[in-house]
Amino acid sequence: MGDWVRVAAKSDIAENAVLGVRVGDKDVALYHLPGGEFHATSNVCSHEYALLSDGWLENGCIECPLHAAQFDVRTGKALSAPADEDIPVYPVKVEGDDVLVQLPG
Repeated sequence: MGDWVRVAAKSDIAENAVLGVRVGDKDVALYHLPGGEFHATSNVCSHEYALLSDGWLENGCIECPLHAAQFDVRTGKALSAPADEDIPVYPVKVEGDDVLVQLPG
């Protein structure tokens, strides 16, 4: 894995919300789940190009705005058709008010 990169402040993302950010050449979706839990995945649906940050977050799952495929934001697992390929997940840590993500080298 690569270096840790600050991608947002905790206050930038409401609870039960998703924020799309660009980190280098990667589109990343950053999720704020209840209880202060943060997760990050690729922001691009594995079925067809669409930004997951434009979708709907509910119960730890993101629904793609294009064809309604769903993914578990904790694991990246594809949960419903038409997606049959998981999305990458990235480690997240919080330091003070900063949310950091670690992307591959």
